[in-house]
Amino acid sequence: MDHEKRQTVSTRRSLKRKLEQEFDEQKPDRKFSIVDSDSTDQDLLQDIRAHVVTLNSAYSSDEADRAAAKHAAHALSQLAKNEEIVSLIVDNGAVPALVRHLQAPPALNDAHIPYEHEVEKGSAFALGLLAVQPEHQQLIVDFGALSHLVALLNRHKGGNNSRAVYGVTRRAVDAITNLAHENANIKTRVRLEGGIPPLVELLEFVDVKVQRAAAGALRTLAFKNDENKRQIVDCNALPTLILMLQSEDAAIHYEAVGVIGNLVHSSPNIKKEVLLAGALQPVIGLLSSSCSESQREAALLLGQFATADSDCKVHIVQRGAVQPLIEMLQSPDSQLKEMAAFALGRLAQDTHNQAGIAHSGGVVPLLKLLDSKNGSLQHNAAFALYGLADNEDNVADLIRVGGVQKLQDGEFLVQPTKDCVAKTLKRLEEKIHGRILNHLLYLMRVADKTVQRRVALALAHLCSPDDCKTVFIDNNGLELLLGLLESTTVKQQEDSSAALYKLAAEASSPSPMDAAPPSPTPQVYLGEQYVNNQTLSDVTFLVEGKRFYAHRICLLASSDAFRAMFDGGYREKDAKDVEIPNIRWDVFELMMRFIYTGSVHVDTEIAQDLLRAADQYLLEGLKRLCEFAIAQDITVENVPLMYELSEAYNAMTLRQSCILFILDQFVKLRSKPWCFHLIKRIVPEIRNYLTKAFANPIKVDSQGSCR
Repeated sequence: MDHEKRQTVSTRRSLKRKLEQEFDEQKPDRKFSIVDSDSTDQDLLQDIRAHVVTLNSAYSSDEADRAAAKHAAHALSQLAKNEEIVSLIVDNGAVPALVRHLQAPPALNDAHIPYEHEVEKGSAFALGLLAVQPEHQQLIVDFGALSHLVALLNRHKGGNNSRAVYGVTRRAVDAITNLAHENANIKTRVRLEGGIPPLVELLEFVDVKVQRAAAGALRTLAFKNDENKRQIVDCNALPTLILMLQSEDAAIHYEAVGVIGNLVHSSPNIKKEVLLAGALQPVIGLLSSSCSESQREAALLLGQFATADSDCKVHIVQRGAVQPLIEMLQSPDSQLKEMAAFALGRLAQDTHNQAGIAHSGGVVPLLKLLDSKNGSLQHNAAFALYGLADNEDNVADLIRVGGVQKLQDGEFLVQPTKDCVAKTLKRLEEKIHGRILNHLLYLMRVADKTVQRRVALALAHLCSPDDCKTVFIDNNGLELLLGLLESTTVKQQEDSSAALYKLAAEASSPSPMDAAPPSPTPQVYLGEQYVNNQTLSDVTFLVEGKRFYAHRICLLASSDAFRAMFDGGYREKDAKDVEIPNIRWDVFELMMRFIYTGSVHVDTEIAQDLLRAADQYLLEGLKRLCEFAIAQDITVENVPLMYELSEAYNAMTLRQSCILFILDQFVKLRSKPWCFHLIKRIVPEIRNYLTKAFANPIKVDSQGSCR
């Protein structure tokens, strides 16, 4: 959640809580029913109009008029409790009537005004309730309410500190707060009407509720208004606000930390002034407050402080912020966890802080937050982990507790979080060498089995190809992965198959043809024009009763099988016609075309029969082409048959393709009844293949060719 969303949600909650308190505290002379079950809309309308008429006609210092005005203002405030009625109250002229009663009428013959402060208090309270709905804010201001409300802020200066003065002052402050809520123009109008200096003075008022209300108003006025911020600071509000941070009253320090948070947001100069005024330690102290809202605001504010400079990041940690922030990560309150993760993410931009946060136990709680369904919380946790991964001393710890698997398996809700996680994994990968690699290898030798497996799984994805032999052969990493693959735990099998697939895929050559060994005899290709051509033909094959004309010199150069046939002691050596059983004409013709040209297009429909022929006549190049074509046709349903085919014809490339497919598609294969048996069959092949691959890794030169 960004600062603006947090401010909106927080302020709305403050307003709601404040209004509920006001209603609870009201003690009317008589009780009013908002809408009786038997009342009609017309009755309600007449009731509202009657109260408005009373206010309009009772503006005098006569005791009866003052009592009537007090009664009417209070009745309207009670009605305004129902949000569905607020617009009806406004539409029937209540606003100008209430605004008029914000100022006391002239006294008769300098006599005492009856119900002094009470009518003004009720009017301010009713207007504050109407202002909770944004569409009515400007109307109230346009009728001149602000100047009267600001004047009410100064009533205490007459030396009268009665409860009535406390009440009217507080109602005026709350009305200003509600009018300015999320209204940039009215925030500015409050400043222009001179409202900020008296509000700052009220921070030191004798009544705690007035102090709290004044802080709430300043908090609203400071949000996204640079001129207001500057004036609040210039009025010397900071010393009092910092003292309020240390109040035992949760409502006081909650509002105070909120004011300071809004003052420093996007205002680096004010942020410096706040820090110089001594706010840092009191804010850190609020992390341990019993008030979760104050904790949340303090964590957010510390995150903002941490963007000031590197020294500030260090000071925050040195003064004891890390441990309470980590404890907040484990709170059931999602907003509290989010702000704690936000603060730790900013603190984790310093190298020493990174090590301190991890050493204090921050890694595991942050990893757990990656499972959150709250996108903002998830992102703040991911950003904090990105910072921690920058410190070499944290890499082994992140891997030891399963951090790599958590980052790989997470279901991240927004693209920025996905990008952040990808960068974290890349950052870890770049650090897997030297002493860090040695530390991980040590863990793989001496730690408990769970940690050994986590390390092996992580290194399969992160270590350099040059280190694979050291990790997986010399330090038993491959056996750890194969053990997981044969486990009866699905998650372990999935993790192992993904890790082994990564290793096997990297060990494979880019193309099946590249893996074919060079022919011991240089090839001689007569060319396409001599395929089944009688010209210079010296041998004829009989295939399915049809003649196929060939040339011994081309056949002798193609494979050991034909050399044995025509240059050895077999009867075909001198035969003019050689019968070829068990091979279809189209398969034989394609095989011969390869012998004459060195290349041929192999369709999947004919690939298996052609593979059988190529294996029979020892045509390794053609065999690789067939294996490649067959591999394109591997599916979840046919992979066992394909694997058997590879074994029957010693088709190593096809066998590797089957193994890669099984590892890559394990999640889909695991439900098949034959899956576990197939896994058992391929484990020795995986072991042999990777052992050979790591012992003789494929090198790729600058042109991308394998060596």
